[in-house]
Amino acid sequence: MSVWAHPLSRARELALSPAAFRRLAFVNVAMLVVIVGSGATVRLTGSGLGCSDWPGCEPHHFEPQRYHSWVEYGNRLVAFVTICVTLATWLGTYFAHAPARMRRLALVTFLGTLAQAPLGAITIHYHLNPWLVLSHFLLSLVVITLGVLLAVEALRLHRGADGVRLPLWVRSGALLVALAAAALVVTGTFATASGPHPGSVAVRRLWSFQPAVYVHVRATAVFGISFAVMLAWLVRNRSRYVPHALAVLVLLGAQMAVGEIQYRTQLPWWLVLVHVGLAACVWTAVVSLVGRMWRPALREAPA
Repeated sequence: MSVWAHPLSRARELALSPAAFRRLAFVNVAMLVVIVGSGATVRLTGSGLGCSDWPGCEPHHFEPQRYHSWVEYGNRLVAFVTICVTLATWLGTYFAHAPARMRRLALVTFLGTLAQAPLGAITIHYHLNPWLVLSHFLLSLVVITLGVLLAVEALRLHRGADGVRLPLWVRSGALLVALAAAALVVTGTFATASGPHPGSVAVRRLWSFQPAVYVHVRATAVFGISFAVMLAWLVRNRSRYVPHALAVLVLLGAQMAVGEIQYRTQLPWWLVLVHVGLAACVWTAVVSLVGRMWRPALREAPA
């Protein structure tokens, strides 16, 4: 027997099934959403400069010493776990014998998540410059998008595809809905960055709050109208994507309700955090819906 026989057999035992990789891809997306909430907690509690050094908390104290430093350092720990999960997902594409398209998606997702670490260090070095904070969040949205598209591909790997596609004009309209959703999230980021929770009293705000809210409300209306038109077509044609679209509608309704309540209650930080978390969930749901609409419809693979 060859000396390589045993290692090769062990390697085959480590192979991931499509179902196992699908679960890993879902965990990957979940962590990418959690890190958004973790980062928002740092900003909304004024803990952005809770740790003045990196990767340790203080020059002479690696571990945190007070409340704000614990919040900031906790976010770093969540980020570390997220990086590990994205790395495991990328490696998992090889064990699952995934196509090159999925390996590339997983690799860029991992590299984008890894890039958050030095970007965070630069942001701290420049005392939470609002543009750097904004880029930190927007990079998170890009990484979530890649992670969700990878999960969509994992579903196809698990279930197979029947080749049924929606008309091109419908899929193009879905892309416009995704662009409207992106405008909704980005304008919401500006509104949060210009509000009363900039991360610290010493950190200057980005733009003025009322104009930012004005633009954000109109972006919400554009997204709402475009999404309603797409949902009406899906329902009328009894599309298999109706349940997914209804889930987006529920999340959007919850986000709008929380947004209105937080505005009328003087923006308590914990409610703003819920609003940010819902925004990340809405974006995740929209990207997954549009991704599924552009890829062949799914069916359960034969046993």
